[in-house]
Amino acid sequence: MFDVPRLIEALQFEGETVSRYRVARPTTTSGLQGIPQRRRWRAKPSGVRASQLRKYSELGFTTLEPNTKWGIDIVRVRTAEA
Repeated sequence: MFDVPRLIEALQFEGETVSRYRVARPTTTSGLQGIPQRRRWRAKPSGVRASQLRKYSELGFTTLEPNTKWGIDIVRVRTAEA
């Protein structure tokens, strides 16, 4: 689904001359609305997260041989589905 500025841009690219309200009126009456962009990451104030973090040594990541344990940390991968 498109929001009004994107619709205006697409129509103007095709050569149509439209105003914002002319596009917004049918969009709102038909119940269409854009999908909002997800919030971006913001830095937390210093000291807030430090007490919540644990050291890797406390989690049991010690090994006797190299290449026996591997780890990765993926917070989020944005896809079209979610």
